[in-house]
Amino acid sequence: MNNVLKITKVNPSKELIGKLEALLANMQIFYTNLRALHWHIEGKQFFELHKQYENLYDEMAEQIDEVAERLLQLGAKPENKFSEYLKISSIKEIGKVSDAKEGIAIVEEGYGVLISLEREIIDAAEPVKDEVTTDLMVGFLGGQEKLIWMLNAYKG
Repeated sequence: MNNVLKITKVNPSKELIGKLEALLANMQIFYTNLRALHWHIEGKQFFELHKQYENLYDEMAEQIDEVAERLLQLGAKPENKFSEYLKISSIKEIGKVSDAKEGIAIVEEGYGVLISLEREIIDAAEPVKDEVTTDLMVGFLGGQEKLIWMLNAYKG
């Protein structure tokens, strides 16, 4: 048991660790998809979407690091191989998408997967009284749900 667990008395379940690992894998694939959207966007919405995709992948990179570090705090070893992420992730890699409407749909779908996983993690963290993981997920959800609302408003 690591020092964090000794001090906090949190005893994470295998279910909680597994869900955090699944979230990490999905976030890594989604991050790569956001980079691809940033690189390949074309058309009238280029300037605004190019910048927005960059903002999204920068934020996702920070969240990936937070999830990996939380796994370490809980005594797990986060996966770092992309080949393993592809096996675990329900978000799939995208090709070269240049269409704004298709790109926005990919973003919405990806965040939908993450939101669902984060809610599952909250449910798995509650029985083991892991408030830190719960708080981390709640923080992610606030921004992600707001983003979905903003994307829907953007589409009209």
